[in-house]
Amino acid sequence: MAGNYFGVLVSDPWLQNQFTQVELRSLKSHFMTMRRESRSLTLGDLPSKMSKLKNVGENLTEEERAAFLHDSYQNLGDEVDFELFLRVYLNLQAHATSRMGKGAKNSSAFLKSPTSTLLHTISESEKASYVGHINNYLGEDHFLKKFLPIDPSTNDLFEIAKDGVLICKLINVAVPGTIDERAINTKTVLNPWERNENHTLGLNSAKAIGCTVVNIGTQDFIEGRIQLLADLDLKKTPQLVELVGDNQDVEELMSLPPEKILLRWMNFHLKKTEYKKTVTNFSSDVKDGEAYAYLLNVLAPEHSNASTLVVRDPLKRATLVLEHADRMGCKRYLTAKDIVEGSPNLNLAFVAHIFQHRNGLSTPEKPVSFLEISPDEAQITREESAFRFWINSLGVATYINNVFEDVRNGWVLLEALDKVSPGIVNWKTANKPPIKMPFRKVENCNQVVKIGKQLKFSLVNIAGNDIVQGNKKLILAYLWQLMRFNMLQLLKYLRSHSLGKEFTDADILDWANTKVRSTGSQSCMKSFKVSHQMPDKSLSDGIFFLELLSAVQPRVVNWRLVTKGQSEEEKQMNATYIISIARKIGCSIFLLPEDIIEVNQKMILTLTASIMYWFFKQPMEDQRPCGSSDSDSGNQLETSSNSTTYDTESESSTD
Repeated sequence: MAGNYFGVLVSDPWLQNQFTQVELRSLKSHFMTMRRESRSLTLGDLPSKMSKLKNVGENLTEEERAAFLHDSYQNLGDEVDFELFLRVYLNLQAHATSRMGKGAKNSSAFLKSPTSTLLHTISESEKASYVGHINNYLGEDHFLKKFLPIDPSTNDLFEIAKDGVLICKLINVAVPGTIDERAINTKTVLNPWERNENHTLGLNSAKAIGCTVVNIGTQDFIEGRIQLLADLDLKKTPQLVELVGDNQDVEELMSLPPEKILLRWMNFHLKKTEYKKTVTNFSSDVKDGEAYAYLLNVLAPEHSNASTLVVRDPLKRATLVLEHADRMGCKRYLTAKDIVEGSPNLNLAFVAHIFQHRNGLSTPEKPVSFLEISPDEAQITREESAFRFWINSLGVATYINNVFEDVRNGWVLLEALDKVSPGIVNWKTANKPPIKMPFRKVENCNQVVKIGKQLKFSLVNIAGNDIVQGNKKLILAYLWQLMRFNMLQLLKYLRSHSLGKEFTDADILDWANTKVRSTGSQSCMKSFKVSHQMPDKSLSDGIFFLELLSAVQPRVVNWRLVTKGQSEEEKQMNATYIISIARKIGCSIFLLPEDIIEVNQKMILTLTASIMYWFFKQPMEDQRPCGSSDSDSGNQLETSSNSTTYDTESESSTD
């Protein structure tokens, strides 16, 4: 049970995943000692007090630590809670590593920003590929075109990325409309807090389109991975149905991750040739260039060169393959050397570009019936996406591509439960995938249901076998209760002085209405309940949520950009603006504009609770702009037992 678990819990799942429990206990011990030595611990105190910490203390002098903090944080008098302490530690650790790693050849080591805490090293070849992608897709962007094209031989890419605008723009290239660009700070010169807002907006939006930002951060957008694989979906490219036979195979194909679909597509065409092998990866299986040569001969025989399959030197063959791709008008950002070295990222991008340019599949003669969905099914699809992105954002080890398929063995649900309530899962009785025996899957799912009942979920007539069978409505019902439990527990942890009082939907509703009334507005939200009454359609114009956001952070809403919300177009504009500015201040939310316009009360609750959670994390005397360093990473509703510094001050302002 969670009550017997003595692990250290941190607010942000991303932050918690940067440390082992042993490291967290050690750092918590150091932190508490520092707090005891002086009644209050500020940022300015840390350079001297962190001298005994491994890595940070050994590899940086006190003067170097002080200089770094002075450059990274605006107010060194800010009080430090445990979460901010961990972020400073990671930033200093990355700074020390970057100083030690200077002089590395054929690589570009860069620290993305003081708030992202991730040191990442990429090859010059990869950097050139990413730069080519950015130059191609963003070259005409009205804001970025003055910085483009980027020269791949320099580190200009990382300089341009520092203000966060590039990342936000790349997200919109990957999934158009994800970010309302009115919310991006695009002044010529941005201060650290405005840059921080952009990075926060980018990272929260990244989670909302399915990126795992744990240990990855913004790299997925620079690589262009999301956009390159976007067409590998039956709804966007119905021609993919040609890869399968009956409807059962179609369901299997729809549940595959894009990379697997791309491999299946490649092997589908290779079977038409004399190539006898099966390609299983984008590295060792393609490094000799033969598979590419046969694939391009099938897709574009008019541009083939007979010598491509005759030459024995893999490097020469790879050169001829790229020349073939050029003749068919396929953009590529890798070299022959990248092919023979088996660079998986670049080879994946190359195959995805080929697919986008010419997939060689025939258009179905009649509409594909299984792709036609009813309004109810559309709602189920939206909820599936929201829960999928939420679970992936928790930092679980198993990445979910399709909720209804991937939860059927119960394992990922156990992982999610352990993230939401650490220690509650009995891992000794759990069965780790791959699981061949059906009864082992049922055992996992039975434990999932048992834990749900311990957490007081409403699970009438739900058994483990329902999850194994993929019952969509029951799976969604369980996941909604898990997400709601997480939200309420996080708020309970944060408001430590509640003395164990359980949070309810009514508490969130009352808080939101009180905050909006404090601005002088008469707007009111009636209920989150779906039963016994129709949704409160007065919320569909978005004005209430804009007033709520303005109440918790007065400078965040630009009212000149807000419409009256009378037409569907005006409602859409307000809804996209709400989502973007909520993410910009640090709310991790997974709803769509349609959820606000249609007043989807489950998603409305998550939006309101996330705003409430962000508000309670802010010290009331702190008038810094939003997006500051201690709430920078777009924290999702989180689990924290270490936020007592700000709790009383935050709570007192709600009355």
